Amino acid sequence: MGDDRSAALCLLSARAVRERAHRMLELGLADALPHFRVVPERLASAVELVLTRIRHTYPDHDIPFHARWRHFVVQGLDRWAAIADATAWSDPRRRARAEFDLAIVSVLLDAGAGPRWRYRDGRSGTELGRSEGLALASLEMFVAGAFSSRPDEPLRADAGVLMRLCVADLRRAFQVTDDNPLVGLEGRVALLRRLGEVTATRADVFAADDDPRPGGLFDHLLGTARAGEIAAPAILTEVLLALGPVWPSRIALGGIALGDCWRHPALTTRDATSELMPLHKLSQWLTYSLIEPLQRAGLHVGDIDGLTGLAEYRNGGLFVDTGVLAFRDPADAGRDHPVDSPLVVEWRALTVALLDRVADGVRRSLGVDALALPLAKVLEGGTWAAGRSIAFERRPDGAPPIRVISDGTVF
Repeated sequence: MGDDRSAALCLLSARAVRERAHRMLELGLADALPHFRVVPERLASAVELVLTRIRHTYPDHDIPFHARWRHFVVQGLDRWAAIADATAWSDPRRRARAEFDLAIVSVLLDAGAGPRWRYRDGRSGTELGRSEGLALASLEMFVAGAFSSRPDEPLRADAGVLMRLCVADLRRAFQVTDDNPLVGLEGRVALLRRLGEVTATRADVFAADDDPRPGGLFDHLLGTARAGEIAAPAILTEVLLALGPVWPSRIALGGIALGDCWRHPALTTRDATSELMPLHKLSQWLTYSLIEPLQRAGLHVGDIDGLTGLAEYRNGGLFVDTGVLAFRDPADAGRDHPVDSPLVVEWRALTVALLDRVADGVRRSLGVDALALPLAKVLEGGTWAAGRSIAFERRPDGAPPIRVISDGTVF
């Protein structure tokens, strides 16, 4: 059991994600994968598409980090910044806790919405779908105090309120109807309830300086920092350990839930982690989104490139739509695939490794290094937008090129 536990802890890291993803890519380049062929000569097309998006959106190359905060910008107005800047915080830590509350709740609600769902913004009249719509809906709930137990302090999320959320609460706030269906509604509510349970039972992590709340993780991370500095991969590990029980029980090893970790027969090892491919997409998305609140509170966040690219359908779709990845069986393009299927696991792992190669290509073209253009900026500049744009060019509804059956907790 001790060996299994140590092996499990090794999988709860960005390093394990990157190492195994690149092993999957090596197998692909050797034409040894069951579901995809890797066509390396098409990678230049993906790099050029990313460069086109960067030049269009960020002509001065002043690219922010890929984070949930970007989705709170609607028609050029940063909704959250406007609210936070106008709030009289008694100290920077109170703002940081609120931003952790918002980021954690919003990211947990950020799995794929499906092609039909839209959120109508009452302020601008704009209709937004997918991640942007989910972000704005979650922000409006947060600002309205939907997660707070204190009427005089709406900008917070409390464990007790999260535990009592019901499907009707989310259905109403996210404008869900029979004609406006949201994929995985029940799964999203279950995630937030479990978030409440975890924060309530882990006072050592989530209630050091306040009542139990997700934002208590800020104080916990502050306590682990050394000389005012913390490494991004260390943030991810703390997120995975603290919030691991929030995710549905899938694969466990040594009594530790592995979260967004799946089996693929090609990834054999000689220990208990054989055939396991960790991806930790939402946890890494959350980690990227916690960097800016930590920086605003005065901490230095190092080794941001120690995190990996995100194994989600926009990044992954970029490689399928540009021909870098080709189905061995063309009929797979028309099938629905469970999220735990080897085909989906293979696709997601290849996506992580290929994002590193795209980042290298983008940097070479722009004549900059990883310090000037970290992966977090390539993703934002970037691969996600390029994947989205080519999806809409190829398919009217902008759907990904692979149809994944999801419960609202992964995609």
